[in-house]
Order: sequence, then C-alpha cells, then structure tokens
Amino acid sequence: QLQLVESGGGLVQPGGSLKLSCTASGFTLDSYFIGWFRQAPGKEREGVSCISSRGGSTKYADSVKGRFTISRDNAKNTVYLQMNSLKPEDTAVYYCAVGTTFQFFRLCELSSVYNYWGQGTQVTVSS
Repeated sequence: QLQLVESGGGLVQPGGSLKLSCTASGFTLDSYFIGWFRQAPGKEREGVSCISSRGGSTKYADSVKGRFTISRDNAKNTVYLQMNSLKPEDTAVYYCAVGTTFQFFRLCELSSVYNYWGQGTQVTVSS
C-alpha cells in the first residue's frame, strides 16, 4: 500500500525552527519529485517548496525563501523541510506530495501535478 507520512510538526514560538519529514512506504521516492504544500484555515492550499528526484533542483515560494530549506535522503526514502525564523503566518497544516511525471517538475508549485499526498502535519507558530 502506497503511503506518505509527514511528521515533525508542532507548536513553536515566533523565530523558532522545526524540521518536517515526509517518509514513504510501499514505494521508493528516488524517481519522483516531491513538493511541500500548506493550508491555513480559510485559505487555499499553497505550494511551499519542491525538489527534483535527485535533489539537484529546488524551488521555493517567495514567502519562505531564505527561511525554509528542502532536502532529501533517498537512501532513507525521506524528504525534509527545515523551517527557520518561523512566523505566525507560517501556521498551517503542511503536506508532502509526490509527482511521478518528471516533465511536470517545472510546474511543481501547482498541486495538480502531484499524484500522492500525505495526511498532513500541523505547524503552529505562536507565543
């Protein structure tokens, strides 16, 4: 059974850091690009970051550029999102997703190019 599981969310004070993990079971991630998305209450899901299958290319939303870093360890079948200098506006449920068609990586900020999604992990930034 194909499954993606996010972990690492929680409550953190403004300016703090969290590292999210996205681990796959039932399939290997090394052939696919991965995206991180987030959805805050009352808002649409937005792309945060994405990484190519071998990790050589990454993209970031302007709102997180310079603060978040996406990485992957294919040997561990895991993708990470290191989040630093967190702000209250980063509060959301964070999702990872797998894109299986490599030609779509150029559109990786769009949720429609992804085939599999995790269940999400809550990140709350508050004092």
